Amino acid sequence: MSQKTESDRHIVVTATKSVGVSLILTILFGPLGMLYSTVGGGIFMIIVSVILALITAGFSLIITWPISVIWGAMAVSSTNKKLLKKVTM
Repeated sequence: MSQKTESDRHIVVTATKSVGVSLILTILFGPLGMLYSTVGGGIFMIIVSVILALITAGFSLIITWPISVIWGAMAVSSTNKKLLKKVTM
């Protein structure tokens, strides 16, 4: 059996994401900007936005664009909280 030393420890460094960058990207690019904050949510909103925009001649973007902005900001905030929670453990 070997004893664990300081050299045996692995440190993983991950940067937090910026809520401001998420807001700018989603305001400018809508669901496409969500890919910064949440890839799954971004793909989902892109598909939903395209389908609804085709059905409503683009009027649905009045609803889906703000939803994307809010969802993107909440996803970044949630991700950062999870990362910081792991650090304090």
